[in-house]
Amino acid sequence: MECPVARSMAEVGDAWRVLIIRDALLGFRRFDEFESNLGIAPNILTQRLTALVADGLLLKRPYQQRPVRYEYVPTPKAREFGVVIAALASWGTRWLLPDGATITLVDRESGEPLDVSMIGTTTRIACSADNLQFLPGPKAGPETLKRVARLNARQEK
Repeated sequence: MECPVARSMAEVGDAWRVLIIRDALLGFRRFDEFESNLGIAPNILTQRLTALVADGLLLKRPYQQRPVRYEYVPTPKAREFGVVIAALASWGTRWLLPDGATITLVDRESGEPLDVSMIGTTTRIACSADNLQFLPGPKAGPETLKRVARLNARQEK
């Protein structure tokens, strides 16, 4: 599977996984903290934490020896996924909360509200979804080349 969206969804597409990563990024570390904050069944939480560790999104490390207890720390891979969580929060606030925002994303140091957007790497100009185009990357195989060609042909109509 070459599609980065499909691969990303396979890795973190489960709602519980996304919520666990969100909570880990907000400072939750211990099993009981995740369990009580999310209202998740212990067996489901155990499965999701095990998968997130195996996929390199969380690091499992002991914080107590007797009995051994573990905490789960976000890896750089999870911290980078924080941008996706911020985008989901922004989108959910705009489209799913008609009565208004229940949270506001702000910069922790300045308190300035944040806008999640796609910015050109050289121009620094925001790009809307209407102006988004996928191009094949250097490792694109035949299937990806076909898929990208179909997507771009459809956009030109």
